[in-house]
Amino acid sequence: MPSKSIREMNRFERQHYALGARVFRSSIISSIVLGVVALMIGLGLYAVALSGQFITEAFTLSRSAAAIMNEAVDVQSLAGEVMERYRALSDEERAEVYTDSYRMRFSDLESREDYEMARGILRAFYGASDVYDVYMAMYDSETSAIVYIADPMDDGEASLPGEWEHVNEKGMRKFLEWNGEGRLYDAGKTENYGWLATSGVPIRNEAGEPVAFVLSDVSLENVANGMKSFVLQYSLAMFVLVNLISVLMARHTKKTLAAPINKIAQAAQAYVEDKVNNADTTGHFENLNISTGDEIENLALIMADMENGLSEYETQLTAVTAEKERVGAELALATRIQADMLPNIFPAFPERREFDIYASMVPAKEVGGDFYDFFLVDDDHLALVMADVSGKGVPAALFMMMTKIMLQNQAMNGKSPKDVLKAVNDQICRNNREEMFVTVWLGILELSTGKLTAANAGHEKPILKAPGSVFDLVDDKHGFVIGGMEGIRYKEYTLDLEPGSMLFLYTDGVPEATNADNELFGTMRMLTALNDDKDASPPQILGNMTKSIQTFVADAPQFDDLTMLCLQYFGSTGSETAAENNTNAQ
Repeated sequence: MPSKSIREMNRFERQHYALGARVFRSSIISSIVLGVVALMIGLGLYAVALSGQFITEAFTLSRSAAAIMNEAVDVQSLAGEVMERYRALSDEERAEVYTDSYRMRFSDLESREDYEMARGILRAFYGASDVYDVYMAMYDSETSAIVYIADPMDDGEASLPGEWEHVNEKGMRKFLEWNGEGRLYDAGKTENYGWLATSGVPIRNEAGEPVAFVLSDVSLENVANGMKSFVLQYSLAMFVLVNLISVLMARHTKKTLAAPINKIAQAAQAYVEDKVNNADTTGHFENLNISTGDEIENLALIMADMENGLSEYETQLTAVTAEKERVGAELALATRIQADMLPNIFPAFPERREFDIYASMVPAKEVGGDFYDFFLVDDDHLALVMADVSGKGVPAALFMMMTKIMLQNQAMNGKSPKDVLKAVNDQICRNNREEMFVTVWLGILELSTGKLTAANAGHEKPILKAPGSVFDLVDDKHGFVIGGMEGIRYKEYTLDLEPGSMLFLYTDGVPEATNADNELFGTMRMLTALNDDKDASPPQILGNMTKSIQTFVADAPQFDDLTMLCLQYFGSTGSETAAENNTNAQ
């Protein structure tokens, strides 16, 4: 065993003098000093800005409401009627304000359309703001009273037409003589509401005389309360922020400096111990994953090179063993694929980042002939097949296997989709005494460009989703079924798949799934199921579709296979989403 160092730091020294602890203490001190200075400055600015903000909000709201009110309501008629009745009252009658008898003198005004319109406008502005109240009123100079015309509050809290309150004549003079420049407001203490700032604008008649005012009240007590709340919230925020910054700085120092050094020291100690004990262990420094970008990372890389040089023979031997295991696993996988015929190992191409693909077939009770296939023609071309053999049972299954092999063989020869279909059709027609046929959709995707070249031999229309769009049918060109007539020529078409595009292929068992009422699932339900979660991964897309069909069919028997394939194209640069989808599929 290696000897220990001459002196090691004890636990207290490691904790107290650690780089992280020092950074933590320094961060707290500097943050507190800066926080106190910022609080003093911010509190003064807050006090000035908050009161101005309240008044500005109230004035802006009143001006906006008045502009709409002047256009939508006959304010002169409504306000004139209220003021005419108010001025016709005797002093004794006015003194009965808030009584039922007093309100009866103005109650019929509440049924006027322009009154309800005025209340609706005020209610809309009140609900969209933080003001204490917004209302329409008029000042009566003879009685020094503000007379309410319309109030948006509920019936129990609203100031009804004709109700009045005494106001300061000097303050109202500002409103009567306002020239339209600057903010119009008056602040003071009221008996009923405490300190208030009332802001508003007049609504004038054609002669330029005010006939009513749209007023908004804001409580100035909110300024003091706001300052208290500001100090409390600021102090709490500073406490959290100071500690957070300090912790983050300490963690950053620990992560970028202390932890990498400790990792290298621990790896060196483990390396020496393993060598002394003849332990077959490697990668002590290579697996540290130190990425500080400085001398510490360089030191880790040098140590890793040193270990690799010393362990070259062991590494080569391990690589040979791993290669044998990989070849054996691939042979076993090839055997399973050959037995299953349909590709069913997902992710199918984990090393490829240009696309993600997933397929499934839920067989019916009877043996059917649906099949899908996908394979790389070369490094830049992916072949996709979706087919449905006529009939049921073992003959259809045998016909399916034969067709699948023929399609793959022809495609691997580098032929275009239309030529592949023509060649397979001619081969089958030469010896098709059972007169069976198969519908086939065949596409070859150029992975580097996203160009998809396809041909359709009587199969269902594919469904495509472009990036940022929804799944929709592709109205492609259909040719005659495979095995129906020799010498048929097929037409090709191309689709340009942008990165993020998704292609959904299926057999007729999907749209023709039938419930107990003999109703088909149909194309529209299929599109709806796809678009309910259109940004899902291919495995999720197929899972969602299967679930939707099962929900629709319920207890009805399944008469046909449900065969589906979904391809998501990421482009030639690959995508992290592909890795995530591969993990989900596993």
